[in-house]
Order: sequence, then structure tokens, then C-alpha cells
Amino acid sequence: MPKAKRPARSNDEIRHIMLQYFYERNRKATSVRGKRGSAATIRTIRAELKAQHGLSVQEVMSNLRYLISQGWVEETEVEKQVRLPKGTVVRQATPYYAITAAGIDKIEGPSEFTRNPFHGINIQATGQNIITVGDGNQVNAVFKDVGQALSELAEHVRNSTALTEEQKLEAIADIQTLQAQLAKPEPNRSVLKAIWSGLQALATAEGVAGAFQRVAALLQRLLG
Repeated sequence: MPKAKRPARSNDEIRHIMLQYFYERNRKATSVRGKRGSAATIRTIRAELKAQHGLSVQEVMSNLRYLISQGWVEETEVEKQVRLPKGTVVRQATPYYAITAAGIDKIEGPSEFTRNPFHGINIQATGQNIITVGDGNQVNAVFKDVGQALSELAEHVRNSTALTEEQKLEAIADIQTLQAQLAKPEPNRSVLKAIWSGLQALATAEGVAGAFQRVAALLQRLLG
């Protein structure tokens, strides 16, 4: 009987699988590099993702490059010198790949150690009152209520049993985009409307709908 063909996965699904793979490597690591290390070579990564999730070389390579460019995964090189039989010494560099702090925050959500996104900016010089809400994101004090409501919505999303991991990842990313807009004295209303429209599936999600409606009411006042 022929083996059933795996349904095609979207790039976002593959990226989630890969980021979760790097997250688990880091969580279980007993060394920096090596078989039990948080960082692994591309050969190891491709072999393990193929064995665990059936990902092809093309799927791994194209999406690994994306994760690196977005800052979720980092590439570092380990150099060594190799002496050839004739005495010539050549340099060899082996790339290793590991999840970044931003990648960990992407999965766990911000922690008390997450770097302030406005680090290095003199907030006082802008004349704005920037405050930190429950999930560590910073918003203009004028939008404290909606910022806190978004923080609570994000927490409900993370704890939901009605949403898939992919849906959670996408929702949290959109919520963070909304909160980033609320750091401005005048948020871009077109951006707020576009991002919020993409979160409408949360309106009927069990355990999330109530928090969604609270945000909706506050945003309606803001957007007019």
C-alpha cells in the first residue's frame, strides 16, 4: 500500500516547527555546541528536522535563512586550523545555528529580562509618558487601558486550548504590532484597523472571546 503523502505545509508552519525545534534544543542543552548543545551544525539540523517532521532540505534552508534575517535564530562560526599533509595550515570555519533571546521571547512571551525596545532613546526628550503594561510591552500612557487589555488578550491566547500553536504565534505577533503602535502619540489608525481585522478569529475562540471583546470596545473608541 503506497505511503500517504504529507499535506503541504505553509512557510509559516515550517518556521514555527523550526523555531520550536531550536527552542527545545536550547531548553534541553547541556553544552553550547555538540550533540547536546543549544547550537547545532546545519547537517545535524537538517537530519533531525527530516527525522522528526519530514522537512526537506529545501524547506529547512529557505526558512532558516528567513528566521536568521528576522533575528529569531543566529548563525555563528567556529574556526579551527587544519594542517595539511604537506605542512600547509588552512583555516576552516563551521557555522552553528541557535535560537536567540528574541526567538525565545517569541515562544514564551516577554520576560522581566527582555530588553526595552526603546533602549538608548531619551523618552523624556519626546515629551511622552511611556509606561509598561502587564506583558512587558511599552505604550503611551494615554492608551494605558487598551494596552493593558491587549496584554490580557495575549495571555488568554497563550493559555488557550482552542487555538493551534500556529494560530497563537500569529495572534501574539499581531498583538505586539498593535502595542508597538500604541507607543506613538498618534498611532497609525490604518495599521491598527488592518492588524485588528486579522485577529477576528479570536472573537469566537473559547476562553479568548471575552478578552477579545474588551479590546474591541476600547479600540472602537480610539479608532472612532
